[in-house]
Parts: sequence; structure tokens; C-alpha cells
Amino acid sequence: MEIDRPDSRTRNQLRPLACSRNILNRAHGSARWSQGDTIVLAAVYGPKTGTRKNENPEKASIEVIWKPRTGQVGKAEKEYEMILKRTLQSICVLTINQNTTTTVILQVVNDDGSLLPCAINAACAALVDAGIPVKHLAVAICCGMAGSGSVILDPTKLEELKMEAFTYLVFPNSVHSVLPEGSLHVDGEPVEHGIITSVTHGVISVDDYLYCLERGHAASAKISDFLRRSLQSHAPSDPSKAA
Repeated sequence: MEIDRPDSRTRNQLRPLACSRNILNRAHGSARWSQGDTIVLAAVYGPKTGTRKNENPEKASIEVIWKPRTGQVGKAEKEYEMILKRTLQSICVLTINQNTTTTVILQVVNDDGSLLPCAINAACAALVDAGIPVKHLAVAICCGMAGSGSVILDPTKLEELKMEAFTYLVFPNSVHSVLPEGSLHVDGEPVEHGIITSVTHGVISVDDYLYCLERGHAASAKISDFLRRSLQSHAPSDPSKAA
């Protein structure tokens, strides 16, 4: 059953994607990622010598700082920082550059829904731009339950407000974009068949969640292809640099 969406997209249709890298002069790596009118700017600084308190000095450390478009950092922003940190730690090679800290700053430029997935995609692109060693890339998508068992992908802010529940899903990118083919398997399964992060808001049944996983995984392949194409070019997309 099709549902009417304000922007006339189908349930499985993503908003237009755009990615620019190497746009901040003073950052070691940066990326601007947009999904429709949701835009996040990510900046990477480091690795710098030393780790923060309670961090393992025998590994590299990831620090995440979330900057909202307006207002102060609250509970939601702190939750985003924690989710981003755990997600980025899972894809970075932490045994290289031991006893160092890499700081990732996420600046929200505009929020029109699916904000956290947009930020994760921006952060991943910025890490690559900074040359931070990663085991594989990651792509994120939001799946929303619109009622009557309908799942919509990449909801806008207006759609999120009407959702019964929604889940943020982060999947591994195709391994051949980073490491030799066949080098990443878990229990005999390629890593891209797995999931990195899952965060659910609202009440959702097991069957509906599994359906979200299916739809999200299919959509992640499209985002993965776009990310790979974006990373193939080492030249900045925008010749003008921000200070």
C-alpha cells in the first residue's frame, strides 16, 4: 500500500544526497553531507598525542562534539555524541596511533529530519578525508513506522513528528572500497551483511523491526554506492574554503 508523502516520494525513495569534502582549511579532514534539506558539517582534528581520562592509552581514542544549529547542548545532543562515538570507534582501527585522540565535531547546518543518520554519514566521509585508518566505512539510514505496518525511508522532520516509531540503522559499507576482498568475515559471513548500530524510538514489534532492517539494508546499498563515488575524487568539490 502506497502512502502520500509531502514531497511526493515513494516509501522507499531517499531524498537527494550530496557530499563535499576538504572544505575547512584548519581541519585535518572535513565533509558536508546533505540529505534533502538536512545538512551536517563534520570536521576532524587529529590524531593528537594523549587520551582523555578513563580512555585506554594502548588504543586510539575518538572524541565526538555535537554542535546544534541553535540553542544549548541538551540530553538529545549528548545521546547523539555517545551513539556517534561508539559507531565511529567500531569502524576505526584503534590499534594504530595508540595513545592519541581524534576529535570529530558535528555542526548541524539544518535539520529537516533523519538528522543522526546524516551526521554519521558526514562523520564517516570526514574521517576518510582526514586519512584516519578505518576497517570499513559505514552508511546510516532512518526507517519510520507510518502506521498500518507501512515503513518509510529517510523521513523529513514533518514526517518524523507523525511517526509511531522510527529506528536509526547503521550498516557496513562494501568492504572492497577499503580492504582487499574477503578480508572481513564474521562467522563466515561478509561484514556488509551485518549491522553496526541500531537505535529505536517508540514502540515497534519484532516483525516490523525486521522489516525495517530489510528495507534499511536495501537502501544502504544505494547510499554506499553514492559514498564510494564521492570518495573517489580527492579534490575538494567546493574550491572555496571555510575558515
